Amino acid sequence: MTTTHVPVRTPPGYAAAGAPAAAPPATGRGRWPRPSTARARIIGWVLLLVLAALGVVTFVTWRLLLQDTNDRMTAALVTEVEEFRSVVDEGVNPRDGQPFGSLDEVLDAAIAYNTARPNEKFLGYIDGAFAYQSARSDGAPPVLAGDAAFTALVGAVAAPVRATYESPAAGEVLYLAVPIDFAEPQGRRGVIVAAYLADAERGPAHDTARVMLVIGALTSLGAAGGAWLVAGRILRPLRDVADTARSITDTDLSRRIPPGSAADGDELGDLVRTVNAMLDRVETGVAAQRRFVDDAGHELRTPITIVRGHLEVLDPRDPDDVAGTVQLVDDELERMNRMVSDLLLLARSEQPTFLHPETVDVGELTEDVFGKVAKLGDREWVLETVARVDAHLDPQRLTQAVVALADNAVRYTAPGTRVALGSQLAGGQLRFWVADSGPGIGDADRDRIFERFARGSSAGPRSEGAGLGLAIVRAIAVAHGGRVLLDSVPGRGATFTLVVPHLEPQT
Repeated sequence: MTTTHVPVRTPPGYAAAGAPAAAPPATGRGRWPRPSTARARIIGWVLLLVLAALGVVTFVTWRLLLQDTNDRMTAALVTEVEEFRSVVDEGVNPRDGQPFGSLDEVLDAAIAYNTARPNEKFLGYIDGAFAYQSARSDGAPPVLAGDAAFTALVGAVAAPVRATYESPAAGEVLYLAVPIDFAEPQGRRGVIVAAYLADAERGPAHDTARVMLVIGALTSLGAAGGAWLVAGRILRPLRDVADTARSITDTDLSRRIPPGSAADGDELGDLVRTVNAMLDRVETGVAAQRRFVDDAGHELRTPITIVRGHLEVLDPRDPDDVAGTVQLVDDELERMNRMVSDLLLLARSEQPTFLHPETVDVGELTEDVFGKVAKLGDREWVLETVARVDAHLDPQRLTQAVVALADNAVRYTAPGTRVALGSQLAGGQLRFWVADSGPGIGDADRDRIFERFARGSSAGPRSEGAGLGLAIVRAIAVAHGGRVLLDSVPGRGATFTLVVPHLEPQT
């Protein structure tokens, strides 16, 4: 009998089954660090960058020191000459407080009044000839006093001159030559020269740059050694990945990368966890494939064995025996055909063309499915509620899934018992459910019954199918981006709910 009711009932929803158990931790094997091409390249590039940075810093520092030295020498020369001029302009000898009497007194007093710094020279010239030179505190021999070329260059200048001179003995010399304006009865002319031995003055800057290079090179080598060790620890997860990959065989997929190979939260730690998770999925998939092949072989072997056994004992002269055997062979071949069709359907469920979605009136779809399943058996069929919305989905596949659930409910319920269907939109999700009052499903079977070739172990009539119906239902739900929920209490029936996202119709 078939009755239709419309009470609103919220379908039960349960969280998905718990996450699969984590794989047991693998123990790492002790080993000495091995040379790594990637490791050497990393250290080489790091060392190259460090040395390049060191070269740039040293060069910039050296140039700044030279610039500072040059500026300091130039400023000192100007200052010294200004002091010379102040002494000459006052016209009073600072030694005795008397007016200057001769050009010799002027040069001698001016040069003696100023204290020469290291690498600094004060020289006096009269009528183009060397006359005076400041004394050096370090007692070094004079290098410019006897230099005829320098004397010819500065001895008779008529106006202040600042320039450089390449001395054969002292290298580059930076000088400032200023004529002395002192009227002398003899009519002689004098020149005061303040000079710096520039190469010698720049020596500390050169020494500093050389020290920086030496210390920097030694530091870089030490840093490269430390970086070699650090790079080894950083690259260890990659070596563990390679070692783990090499250790995995067709028969042993249990090896995992040691979790301590990388720190938590960094990129290599994410790599280790991702690869281990991938290996978990691969192992689970291979195990499922093996079980599938074993189960498929077993399920297909059974009808083949039955057919072969009956053909072996067939009496061709007995028409009744031949007719019965033909009928049995036809039934077994039909069962094998359904099994192969279901297997092909499950294989196609993983392909993009499995679904052909279109705009569907969910209410009409639910009512059409209800009309179809009401013919499956003598049950009290109840349409509980209908979702009056449009959605973008594959009506043929959803009909196939709901019909499979209804057929499963008929198999495990007695005539006249209640089987309810319905659909509802809740929380942005569409729910299609089939509820029966059969023997229910135990906790041990909740996850297993959705696997291929699995059957429930609860009390009740055993299905003659291959155990692929619920696997197909789940494949259809997953293809729509949803899932299948199960609410069941042993002895009180079961409710299967397809939950799929509510996708708005495409315009």
